Amino acid sequence: MERKFNKQPKLHVRKGDTVKILSGNDKGKEGKILDILTDKNRAIVEGINIITKHQKPSAGKPEGGIKKTEGTIHISNLMLIEPGTGKAVRTGRKLDAKGKLQRYSKKTGEFIKQ
Repeated sequence: MERKFNKQPKLHVRKGDTVKILSGNDKGKEGKILDILTDKNRAIVEGINIITKHQKPSAGKPEGGIKKTEGTIHISNLMLIEPGTGKAVRTGRKLDAKGKLQRYSKKTGEFIKQ
């Protein structure tokens, strides 16, 4: 069923979460999510998928040079690390006591704190 008002998809990770990389050159590494691109289902993770960009000298930046930045990684290649235990867990959604939809760990069944 398509959402009527808020068209942003619900994702299993959020900005500021610590995640583990499941595949790619940086497999097994951990990092913090800096930004999420919801339209492309990709995230920028701190210290992961480093790419080099060659910057041509210009009037505003006369030195130019080679710049290293974090590239994006697909969200399906990320797994949330539970803040309490430090282990990677699968997540789900269920209603809490207040009737609000919250993320929870499928391994322990406990809600994940924001």
